[in-house]
Amino acid sequence: MTFSICVHESVADEADDGDDEREPDHHDRFGVAVTTRLPGVGTLCPFASERGAVATQSLVNVDLGRRGIEYIDDGLAVDDALEALLNADHNAPRRQLHGVDADGTFVFSGEGCGDWYGHREGDGYTVAGNLLTGESVLEAVADSYDSSDRSEPLSKRLIDALAAGQAEGGDKREELSVQSAAVVVRTTEEHPLDPSYNDLRVDATETPIADLRETYDLAREGYEAAMERYEESYEADRREGEASEGEEN
Repeated sequence: MTFSICVHESVADEADDGDDEREPDHHDRFGVAVTTRLPGVGTLCPFASERGAVATQSLVNVDLGRRGIEYIDDGLAVDDALEALLNADHNAPRRQLHGVDADGTFVFSGEGCGDWYGHREGDGYTVAGNLLTGESVLEAVADSYDSSDRSEPLSKRLIDALAAGQAEGGDKREELSVQSAAVVVRTTEEHPLDPSYNDLRVDATETPIADLRETYDLAREGYEAAMERYEESYEADRREGEASEGEEN
C-alpha cells in the first residue's frame, strides 16, 4: 500500500583547522521517506537512527521496524538483523521490509504483497513498493535520488524522490483520497540544535507530497531563522551539557 526509500550517505567533513584534537574525517546520514493512500504512514513505517534506516510496509508489522533499528544500533548488520526478524515472522510472505546501514543494504518483498510490487537496490539505498501502478514508480524514485544534488539536505532530496514516484502513478488505489507521507533523517553530524526539517509527517491530506514539501520549506526557513538569532545560545547550552556529562562520567 506504499512506496518508500531508505538511504545511507557518508559525507566528508571539512578539513580540520590544525587543532591537536582532530575531527572525524566523515559523518553519516541515514534517511527514509514514505507515502501511501492511507492516513498516518509516518506513525507506522519509517524508522531511522545514526546507524541505519528501515521501512516496514505492505501488511505492516511495526515491530520489524522498531526492532530492526534496535538490532542495527546494537551492531548487527542490516541484512542479518532484518533477515532474522523475517525468519521469526509467520506472516513474512505478506511483508515488505527494506533498509540500509553504513556497510550494506537489505530488501525483501513477500510473494503475498499486492500487485504491482517489487524493489530495487542501489549504491547506499533501497526502494520498495506495493499496490503500485507499475515498476516505473520505483524506477522514478531511484533515478530521482541517484541524480540528486548531494549539497542539498537529504530530507529535501527524499521528498523529491517521493514526488517523482507519485508523478509516475504511485499507489494505484485512486478511490482512496485520504493520504499521508513522512520523512525521517538522522545524522552523526553535530548541530547546536537538531534540524527540525529532518523529521516531518503529513498524516491526513489529499495532497501528501505537496503538503510535505511545503512543511519542509517552512521548517527549514524556521530552523535557519532560529539559528541566525539563537545559535550562540544553543551552542553554549550544548557545550555545558557535554561538560556536565563528562563530569558525571
